[in-house]
Amino acid sequence: MRSGNPVLSANTFERFDVYEPTRTMTIEGTATKTGMLLLLVVAAAAFTWGQFFNDPETATLWIIGGGLGGLVLALITVFKQQWAPVTAPMYAVAEGLFLGAISAMYNTFYYEGIVFQAVCLTFGTMFAMLFAYRSGVVRATEKFKAGVIAATGGIFLVYMASMLLNLFGVSIPGIFGAGPIGIGFSVIVVIIAALNLVLDFDFIEQGAARGAPKYMEWYGAFGLLVTLVWLYLEILRLLSKLNRR
Repeated sequence: MRSGNPVLSANTFERFDVYEPTRTMTIEGTATKTGMLLLLVVAAAAFTWGQFFNDPETATLWIIGGGLGGLVLALITVFKQQWAPVTAPMYAVAEGLFLGAISAMYNTFYYEGIVFQAVCLTFGTMFAMLFAYRSGVVRATEKFKAGVIAATGGIFLVYMASMLLNLFGVSIPGIFGAGPIGIGFSVIVVIIAALNLVLDFDFIEQGAARGAPKYMEWYGAFGLLVTLVWLYLEILRLLSKLNRR
């Protein structure tokens, strides 16, 4: 079992034996905890959204603080999965602070309503992929997983190369602009992020079937949230490119 999401690795459940049925991971429990994490994201985002319009100069601080805090908490959660009941909600708050500020910036600098559109498209994509997965239209076969993982890794390398080149004042031409190449690149990234949702659903289902311990519900919800945050940011970037044409 493999997942394209780096926090949901192939061997996460291998060390687990069968636990008591009342203390094992369930799909319903993971869904509930995912909803709880999303509520924390929304609450934290609403706070920094308001802060941005009261004091726009603080937006950068919230973006840097929330982004770095989220990264640290994500790494802790990955390496200490049993801490997920504590670190996953903390990660959700940190990401909410980050997303609220950056969303307010997009709403101000591009056009009012871009954030609402991005949110609707993100959740619409999630439910569409969930329906496709549950109905069997899209199957998480080994070849499918390998393809999504390879594509996700390729995108990660492109972003890392771009960051390193930017340190020397060099930018990758085309893909981050608002031209046809840039828009096409963003569309591909959004598609890959959406396909990662299928792998995440499969990961959660397999974890429940293997009788993973109860705290893995928080870990599964955390992994799904990581993908949703990525998908939302990529959709937001795509909409901004379309607006610049």
